[in-house]
Amino acid sequence: MPVSPKQARTLKHRSWVAFLVVPPIVFMSLFVVYPILSAFAYAFYEWRGLARGEFVGLANFREVLFGPTMGPVVWNAFLHNVYALVALMVVQNGGGFFLAWLLYKEPFGFRFHRVAVFVPVVLSTIIVGFLWKLFLNPNFGIVNQALYSVGLDSLARPWLGDSSTALGALILANAWHFVGFPTLVYLAGMQRIPSEIIEAARLDGTSEWQLLKNVVWPLVAPSTTILFTLLFIGAFNWFEIPYVMVGLDGSPFGSTDVLGLVFYRTAFGNQSASVQNFGQGSALATLLFLFIVVFASMLTLWLRRREIQF
Repeated sequence: MPVSPKQARTLKHRSWVAFLVVPPIVFMSLFVVYPILSAFAYAFYEWRGLARGEFVGLANFREVLFGPTMGPVVWNAFLHNVYALVALMVVQNGGGFFLAWLLYKEPFGFRFHRVAVFVPVVLSTIIVGFLWKLFLNPNFGIVNQALYSVGLDSLARPWLGDSSTALGALILANAWHFVGFPTLVYLAGMQRIPSEIIEAARLDGTSEWQLLKNVVWPLVAPSTTILFTLLFIGAFNWFEIPYVMVGLDGSPFGSTDVLGLVFYRTAFGNQSASVQNFGQGSALATLLFLFIVVFASMLTLWLRRREIQF
């Protein structure tokens, strides 16, 4: 049966759409959906190494959340993830907002600064972790050396070996690594604000702080929604920086332990504790996935409503 030109164009269009859509769907199914469903299924079984044992129902979930061994470790790590979220929201996103405002005013060399502030973002996280580990070395790190050079010897310390400073050091390294991303996102949001609004606010005698608080901040609310959602997901998936800088044990004494490290140790073991429990690791991964999906969705919806109110 002959095909009309219109039908041929429709068939060609559908074939092209299928060519573009099917490979990503297959890729996501194999490398995202299938591992997630597999982890969920593995969490209901007892494991002897990598050999699956009998069905144990919710026992792995109970052990992860309330067990005498796993429970305290998991909740301690969860609190550290929460601390990281709050601190990064202030230091990383807040710092990015103020850097974006400085770049928005186009100071001398602002084009260079736009590039410079984003350079750490494109560096490998492994490289950044090792770099900051060298910076914070108690013997030859530049942080302690700088303190010695200005006579502040009493402030020098083993930053990654002190329980009171180790987590803060990791947060600082992470903020330095990624602050360029919120800076450019906020800068893009600020550049979309009509210049007439800024000029009118200044003509009314608005101070710089009032301008930022009452005019600029509400108008970049969509950027805040995107950045906070991404930061929430990243803070509870935090793994690379702690792993590179302090190792799998969350040293010293668990003060830098986060859920990503707990999951890895539990599922695959580590040097100090070779015992592994793939079922409990899968249960922890499933709980973490569900927590992130549910709360990230709720936060996004709430922030979207806040945008409308602004």
